[in-house]
Amino acid sequence: MKKTFIAIFTIAAILTGMNSCTGKKSGDEVKATDSIGTADTTENAFNYTPAEPVNGKLKAVVELGAAGFNLFVINVDENKNWKSEKKEFGTSLIAENATNAEEVKTKLEEYIKKIVEYGVDGKSIHFVVSSGAAKEPIIVSIEKALKEIGYVVNKVTPEQEAEYAFMCVLPQSYENKAYVVDMGSGNTKLSYKSQGQMVTKETYGAKYFKKNIDKATVYDDVKTKFSDVPAANQETLFIIGGVPFQMAKMLKKGDERYTVLSTNLTDYDKLAQEEGEKVVAGLNIYKGVLDATSPKQVVFDWDANFTIGFLLALPY
Repeated sequence: MKKTFIAIFTIAAILTGMNSCTGKKSGDEVKATDSIGTADTTENAFNYTPAEPVNGKLKAVVELGAAGFNLFVINVDENKNWKSEKKEFGTSLIAENATNAEEVKTKLEEYIKKIVEYGVDGKSIHFVVSSGAAKEPIIVSIEKALKEIGYVVNKVTPEQEAEYAFMCVLPQSYENKAYVVDMGSGNTKLSYKSQGQMVTKETYGAKYFKKNIDKATVYDDVKTKFSDVPAANQETLFIIGGVPFQMAKMLKKGDERYTVLSTNLTDYDKLAQEEGEKVVAGLNIYKGVLDATSPKQVVFDWDANFTIGFLLALPY
């Protein structure tokens, strides 16, 4: 019995510092008050409530990184309505303290067993290898062990990754008035729909400074590529990613799923000072996005991850 494993290979372009679905099939007309959920927006709130999955089943995706694993378990139904059931970040490496390939395989089997014990069918567990970690010796060992266990390796392009982010983050009722940005370390992906067609673009990620790329070069590339977003789609920006996560932490209220980010960059001066170059670089990208478009709101989704979009794209 084979299971599906995906390896994400993105174009790693690293940049420098400066002073981040539910619903029905694409094309269905929906309103903010129909079965996909309801929304009430104000300047400082985004009170959207996604539709609950009905008679859904659990699926899991594990993102493998050089520093650990990120696990997402969702309950999803046949209409792609989904709910986050479990999130686990920074799990220790499977290969930690393993002295040979057989031990790596054993640890992987134990990890998969724990996910199954949570209630996920073994056939509904999937793996992702980020492009930044794909060449790490430990990850190579893990990938080899997964193949021996019976997992199929699937490669996903940056364009597909952008589409998965769109599928997961964007409420269907916002399809014609919003766009999605996924700001990663290696690259930043843009996605939106224009006349029913998916449009995706890729630019630098928040670690561009490690390659000594000038911040002006990055800013110009972001602004140029993102300026093509149609005016009609610029009402709301949905953003995810590591730096947006840091930005949202400053503003989160209680256990809200959605946090509205500030578009005033000076509000993040302290964050940049405390967190350093990656946040500074991410804010440079963010500035390029804001200067290229004019969103009335910028919304961060605490439950979303592009790998969940991959789960939603799978046959039910």
